[in-house]
Amino acid sequence: MFTDNEELVRQRLYELQLEHRALDDMIQRMADEIYVDQLKIRRLKKRKLELKDMIARLHSELIPDLDA
Repeated sequence: MFTDNEELVRQRLYELQLEHRALDDMIQRMADEIYVDQLKIRRLKKRKLELKDMIARLHSELIPDLDA
């Protein structure tokens, strides 16, 4: 059904989404702590944004090209 390349893209997409969710949970837990390491939270948020961009690029790769 899917080509090998599509399957690889879907697998990578799944992995990135898992990492994105894990970072979201980690950031939330850290923000709820009494002593907050703002620098670490900033770095995690930056990584989360990078993952979001990568996920968006992979999603666009899965959209078929339409010949108009």
